[in-house]
Amino acid sequence: MGILENKSRARLFYKYLSKIYDRVNPFIWNEEMRAEALELLDVERGDRVLDVGCGTGFGTEGLLQYTDDVHGLDQSAHQMQKAFEKFGRRDAVNFYRGDAERLPFRDDAFDVVWSSGSIEYWPNPVTALEECRRVTRPGGQVLVVGPNYPESSVMQKLADAIMLFYDEDEADRMFEDAGFEEFRHVTMGPAYNPDIAITTVAAVSE
Repeated sequence: MGILENKSRARLFYKYLSKIYDRVNPFIWNEEMRAEALELLDVERGDRVLDVGCGTGFGTEGLLQYTDDVHGLDQSAHQMQKAFEKFGRRDAVNFYRGDAERLPFRDDAFDVVWSSGSIEYWPNPVTALEECRRVTRPGGQVLVVGPNYPESSVMQKLADAIMLFYDEDEADRMFEDAGFEEFRHVTMGPAYNPDIAITTVAAVSE
């Protein structure tokens, strides 16, 4: 387990990263990638959508282009403060402080669950994916963007020491263990590394 796959260390990390997050994030996860990921979903106007690990609201901002019923959850108070500055606390988005592994919502509460740049910090990703499936209605979708496992052995060792990086085979295992039956993976990234991220779109069985 990487050093940031620990909730208290991740919160401390984001306490400081939140100050510059929106300036450094585009080098790894940019608007073009967000748009590409959003196109993989069938979000309709009026759909109720949850952004798990919403952070400063980069993914949230994209979701608001499709529906007005967006909800954001994050464990970092510092990241969420940045999101409040953009959207207000209860204006365009309803925000919740919470844990991806124990989502504070009833079963089938959302049409779509989105999570970008969060799974890599989850100590128990299968548990969190089970929670994402639980709160998504039958026939809905879950989309998760995470860091693709690097090809270089040196970078693999570095990645393993920091947080969760995974390839398509590991994504298959995690989503299958979480109870998903239908899903697909798409790699994406900025021009300098077009495969830096792995995006999975999963259907919730009816």
